[in-house]
Amino acid sequence: MRTELVSEPSDAARPNEDFASVGLPASGQGGSLVLLDGVTPPRDGAGCRHSVPWFTARLGGALAELTVSLQDVPLADLLSRAVSRTAAAHAKTCDLSHPRTPQATVVLARWSPESVEYLVLSDSALLVESPGGTVTALLDDRLARLPRSALATDTLVDSTLRNREGGFFTAAADPSVAVRAVTGTLPRAEVRALAALTDGATRWVERFREGDWADCLTLVRKEGPQALVDRVRALERADTDRLVLGRSKTHDDATVVYVEF
Repeated sequence: MRTELVSEPSDAARPNEDFASVGLPASGQGGSLVLLDGVTPPRDGAGCRHSVPWFTARLGGALAELTVSLQDVPLADLLSRAVSRTAAAHAKTCDLSHPRTPQATVVLARWSPESVEYLVLSDSALLVESPGGTVTALLDDRLARLPRSALATDTLVDSTLRNREGGFFTAAADPSVAVRAVTGTLPRAEVRALAALTDGATRWVERFREGDWADCLTLVRKEGPQALVDRVRALERADTDRLVLGRSKTHDDATVVYVEF
């Protein structure tokens, strides 16, 4: 098995708000990956005394433990447990009802000799390659399907769409969000490789249109996750007129986890 992981902050002067891990149980059978993309809060705060990296480390750490220690429990149930555990760690000091309480997108994958389970919540991506080379992107596209006018301001998004029916969902403080995730199970024999990417890395496909998902996974397999991040950074720096990025920040935290069976 080959595993590679790279995570690069948007700015070396700022903490990386992503979290990623690959876990292999002591039995030597199977394994799991966890990928979180922390949501940067607005400057006026989020009702919480803790940073986004604190939150993603807590939630990601809980998921890394649970996905390998409770292999018979479905991933959605594990996400629910991890959200509850993380919420309990700061419920007494913070306003967890605030729409911008620390939160993150989630990608989980867990494999055994028989199957590959997956869970995707919000706009990170999980790419699955078959033995024949076909690449399938497993996505939660609710945010992408919303009209741009509905995303005009943070206030509008927070009051009408964030973690609301008809909008989009992230893992924050409510464990029931787990049932909103895109989940499924694939036969292990039908999966040759997995690549999990935060939206700072998916920009190569979704923003800059440098290739499709199959091209993206081929790049990661042949040149490694760092090569994908490096190419995204070069494209971002070249977009001096902001023809592609528009109002989006120039750089975003970019994380890629690659697993090849």
